[in-house]
Amino acid sequence: MKKLIAATFVGLAALLTMPAASAAGYDGDLMSANVDVSNQNALQRGARLFADNCMGCHSTKYERYNRVGKGIGLTEEHMEEHFVFVTDEEGDPVGVGSLMEIAMEDDYAEEAFGVVPPDLTLTARIHGEDWLYTFLKSFYRDESRPLGANNAVFDNVGMPHVLWHKQGWQELVEDEDGNERLELVESGSMSPTEYDRAVRDIVTYLSYIGEPVQLERQRIGVFVMIFLAFFTVLAYFLKKEYWKDVH
Repeated sequence: MKKLIAATFVGLAALLTMPAASAAGYDGDLMSANVDVSNQNALQRGARLFADNCMGCHSTKYERYNRVGKGIGLTEEHMEEHFVFVTDEEGDPVGVGSLMEIAMEDDYAEEAFGVVPPDLTLTARIHGEDWLYTFLKSFYRDESRPLGANNAVFDNVGMPHVLWHKQGWQELVEDEDGNERLELVESGSMSPTEYDRAVRDIVTYLSYIGEPVQLERQRIGVFVMIFLAFFTVLAYFLKKEYWKDVH
């Protein structure tokens, strides 16, 4: 029985410590995203970048406009003006209390891209922030692909490099030792430092919407740990008092 319990704990530890990139099919080194979901400026910049560059194809349909806006410090009026691109059956914009869906139909998306672009509400939790950050920085020009781009993290990815106008174009080259690396060969509208911040802002936003209560959870967790520590000490002395006559 003891061996079974030990094996169970070892297995759980292995699962919990398994890198998110392994589940995503990538075993290379990941860049550190170093996101801070308490930074509202980063969240707002990331939300705007996501809305302008990603929401044409990717929904975040497990969140609502007003819930996200409230969490990142944007008014409902701002969300309605800059984030709501979907209309109802009568052609009017949907309300800010609606789920964050997109206007593109699945049939059209599959015809255009070969696959329906996934919803991204939970993508940061599924793949991990570092994987997502590395992915967005790893597109390169590949004329053999239908959309002219490939990705060093997600080989043969079925999407274009939507941020090429900001990052520019990279190419996959080999160094003297035969190791492949990405090299920027055509500059975009942003410097590498500016692009790094833009990608980090997008990842910060996606990390937030994947778990909007994470800051509250962490705050409550501190009090829970303090309570458990206090209760452990109390239980120890209570046990000593109850068992003193037995020993």
